[in-house]
Amino acid sequence: MELKLRRPICFFDLETTGTNITKDRIVEISILKVYPNGNKESKTWLVNPERSIPEETIQFHGITDEKVANEPTFAMLSNQVYNMIKDSDLGGYNSDRFDIPLLAEELLRVGLDFDMKNRVSVDVQTIFHKKEERTLSAAYKFYCGEVLENAHSAEADTNATYEILKSQLDHYDDLPNDMKDLSVYTTRKVTVDFAGFIILDKDGEEAFSFGKHKGAKVEKVLESEPGYYSWIQKSDFPLYTKKVLTAIKLRKLNNKLA
Repeated sequence: MELKLRRPICFFDLETTGTNITKDRIVEISILKVYPNGNKESKTWLVNPERSIPEETIQFHGITDEKVANEPTFAMLSNQVYNMIKDSDLGGYNSDRFDIPLLAEELLRVGLDFDMKNRVSVDVQTIFHKKEERTLSAAYKFYCGEVLENAHSAEADTNATYEILKSQLDHYDDLPNDMKDLSVYTTRKVTVDFAGFIILDKDGEEAFSFGKHKGAKVEKVLESEPGYYSWIQKSDFPLYTKKVLTAIKLRKLNNKLA
């Protein structure tokens, strides 16, 4: 089944130096952009992470320091990546918990603003896990009847994710062919930042999900303990989390001045 799109959707996959959203870097990125009229545009880049790639990670995706030594850095590629995704919804496999947060960090690190306010994301892994509980290769075999060649290559994984979503729509009559509705279906929990340090509580207000203020409303904590904001800004939290926290603080200040 072809996707019913109101705007383009970019399926993408990252290969990285590791799994730490704050510290690790991209070594390969592949984007498949699908337009509402069915046209497709695909780009894949190897990326010099400007750091050594751990041996255990090389065993996973096969990308070595030598392979990326003469490739552009993410800073060099960032405008191309940003321009390709800026008008699009996002799709991926485990993308809500890993690829989107890490991509946001890379973009913010080079000064390009990124948020999800005017877009939705569809995590194909969540559909698969809710329905079948398998891996990407198994999902491709299950839904598309084919063996996934070059698994853990960003380009192969990106194209497989797109094909799986189309097959999932054929397979499950209760899945809506609408990116906004699919985004709701594939959202595991309501977080304000990508990493889940700030969530929405039962009142629909921002609350901390960790530490000594776990469950407390962010605005109340910032008012009663101003130093907590400074501690987070100086600590090893994701840039996007710091951005969200700053926005909440400024909103509170503006409300007081109004």
